[in-house]
Amino acid sequence: MPKFPPTVDEFIEEFDELEDCDERYDLIIDFGRELPPLDPSERTADNLVEECMSTVWLSTRLIDQENRIVEVKADSDSIIVKGLIVILLAHYSGKSAKEILDSDAIALFARLGLNQHLSPQRRNGLFAMVKRLKQLAVEYAANG
Repeated sequence: MPKFPPTVDEFIEEFDELEDCDERYDLIIDFGRELPPLDPSERTADNLVEECMSTVWLSTRLIDQENRIVEVKADSDSIIVKGLIVILLAHYSGKSAKEILDSDAIALFARLGLNQHLSPQRRNGLFAMVKRLKQLAVEYAANG
């Protein structure tokens, strides 16, 4: 069974092979279908990403205290948003709080050619998820 989520490099390779935005959306939907559901205990008000039009839950925890490595899990009620979450998981999960703070997911979405194809509402939701992850990373880095 292939590793899930794919690596960022695998995303770039797959997206580079696609001809148009419809094919990219189909791939995002396919990834969204593979996203494991979030445990109901993590579907709490504290884990809601407020600025998203879709319902999005974002759950994080430190999996390595010494190195401040963060596990990121998320879910949504929208299949396309789930696909975007998979890309964010590939970019952020398993990284240190500092790596999360130093990284630029928006640049990754631009590299994948998605920034110009996302609706303003989806783009705002994506920015909200990234903002929330960065806020949590600040907390994890400060508590180290």
